Amino acid sequence: MENAMKVFGENVFTESNLKKRVPKSVFKEFQASQLGETELSKESAEVIANAMKDWATKRGATHYCHWFQPLTDLTAEKHESFLEPTGDKDIIYKFSGSSLIKGESDASSFPNGGLRSTFEARGYTVWDTSSYPFIRENKNGVTLYIPTAFISFNGEALDKKVPLLRTMKYINKQSLRILKALGNTEAKHVFNTLGIEQEYFLVNKDLFEARDDLLLTGRTLFGAPAPKGQELSDHYYGKIKEKIINFMSDVDVELWKLGVPAKTRHNEVAPNQFEIAPLFSVANLASDQNQIIMETIEKIALRHGLVALLHEKPFAGVNGSGKHNNWSLSTDDGKNLFSPGKDPKTNKRFLLFVSAVIEAIDRYYPLLRVTTASATNDHRLGGHEAPPAIISIFLGDELTSIFENIALKKKLPVSEMSKLNLGVDVLPTLNTDSGDRNRTSPFAFTGNKFEFRMPGSSSTPATSAAAINATVGKVLKEYADKLEKTQKKDLDKTITEIITNAYKKHGRIIFNGNGYSDEWKKEAEKRGLTNELSSNLALRKHLDSEILQMTEETGMLSKQESIARYNAYAERYVTHLVIESKTLIDIANKDILPAGLKYANLLADNIEKVSKFNKNYAKEQELLLKEVIMNVTNLRKEIKSLEKKIEKVKNEKDLGKKTDLAAMYLATGLESLRVPCDNLEKVVDNSIWALPTYKDLLFKL
Repeated sequence: MENAMKVFGENVFTESNLKKRVPKSVFKEFQASQLGETELSKESAEVIANAMKDWATKRGATHYCHWFQPLTDLTAEKHESFLEPTGDKDIIYKFSGSSLIKGESDASSFPNGGLRSTFEARGYTVWDTSSYPFIRENKNGVTLYIPTAFISFNGEALDKKVPLLRTMKYINKQSLRILKALGNTEAKHVFNTLGIEQEYFLVNKDLFEARDDLLLTGRTLFGAPAPKGQELSDHYYGKIKEKIINFMSDVDVELWKLGVPAKTRHNEVAPNQFEIAPLFSVANLASDQNQIIMETIEKIALRHGLVALLHEKPFAGVNGSGKHNNWSLSTDDGKNLFSPGKDPKTNKRFLLFVSAVIEAIDRYYPLLRVTTASATNDHRLGGHEAPPAIISIFLGDELTSIFENIALKKKLPVSEMSKLNLGVDVLPTLNTDSGDRNRTSPFAFTGNKFEFRMPGSSSTPATSAAAINATVGKVLKEYADKLEKTQKKDLDKTITEIITNAYKKHGRIIFNGNGYSDEWKKEAEKRGLTNELSSNLALRKHLDSEILQMTEETGMLSKQESIARYNAYAERYVTHLVIESKTLIDIANKDILPAGLKYANLLADNIEKVSKFNKNYAKEQELLLKEVIMNVTNLRKEIKSLEKKIEKVKNEKDLGKKTDLAAMYLATGLESLRVPCDNLEKVVDNSIWALPTYKDLLFKL
């Protein structure tokens, strides 16, 4: 394994690489453009493009591409070579400033929710100066990747990056207003940071290719449970198999070369499930790096004869995969705005920013649910491996007590940092944390950040980060308006009033208990918090007037862009369920039904032979044959039923009604068809059942 210190960032065009290759004035202008303080001039863009081209071509690059994130939760790229013909029939490498800054794409071919049509197809990719260009090496060449935003001809956002960049700018502005009102004139910028934990499964490539459902949908649409699942809790943090540690080591090296600070790797709860987590970064860079992580995991897995599954629920009956987004705010002078400091009881800044989060999440929690809504994540949310679909905040008992003492004039005891003596001489005495962790909470305060645990493993973190930025930024603006009108002598009083009002009016969103319990569902309903289990209904919150007003006011999305996103995501929801339904029907007809019939014939032949000897000896086989025939019959019945339901969904023109039908008919129809499939798998002879089982997929690596 290569030394991380030697290879880290070698395939990234970092600021230090740029600084060495351009005049000081150009570098200074570039840095100002990163902070949104100025626009990069054409002249400087030419100089930077040439420097970038020289760096990349010296490392073997022959092509470049604008790398962007359309509304698919995947990335997109179009490669162009550096080759440029000269007048004497020769060629040179050339890369202009305009090619660096802007590219063009057919926007109508990507999900756009109606913002683009076939006869109005033009879309642009625009260089994001705040994210580092990088090179990717493959067997036969090297390509320079330039992170870009994706917009329409009219400037509407068609990607996941633009709303994040807009809201990072917005929350920076409002946070600085708060800090200035509190007397901090040193901070010039507030950065939104993210630390992202990525979960995934690995399966053998040959087994993956033998399962059309995994190939086409990313999850198993049928499969009887293996005799063993995760009941023994022996996989989580367990010894990593040699084959897997070799894979993980290669992933780490590849990521380090790309400047991704991969930090943590371990077995997750379910068999063949794993997690990787890098160090936190500025949100936009962290989001881009998460895309790099997912793509790298998939690429390296293939080299090891494996396939990485990023679907939220590849296997029924065991834990699904999430993407925990650890969200925070930090200043350019090194202060974490959610760090309680030595005395959180009197830390005005800390309590003010936490109050803003409490109020923001309570007022706009439907938007957070929107950001986690997908047909794939529906299989995970609400199960006992993921938070419920009810949005709540975990603060911990100590921090909650502080708020209650301030807002409700209580006198609850607040513990100081205490010691934890383990009673074993060879183990050191530990300082306890101020609060325990709550893995059942969707949005948990974990010391100096909030961990949003609802997003699915295949999603881009940019979406939820943008929503949190916008909602918290909106509340911070309202706080700043009040503080700026307050005289210095009354500042503490106003801060106390803000904290008090936030807790009194919005404290319902705080829940420190077991989010998995039925009691919480009942309590949440009493508090007026919704439990939107279906993404079909959750997505419609995009169109709520209060949400539309807030996203437009904060600059996250215009009303037209919000409506377009609802249309794009709703269409995707329906399409996903249609593809799954058609896939399962195809497998049931061509693989499972023939296996069931073949086994039934085998049983019938055997019963006939045994009956000639003694009919009593064939009774158990007759019962088994009856069971097989019953499931074959049910299989055909459910296939026909699901086929009709698909047509009904496809024929509906109204998008809202279409998503209702998909949720009502296809999601349930898939489960109904799965039952006879799984029942047949449980009894059909292994020599006849040719499809890889859960035992194969989850325990053979």
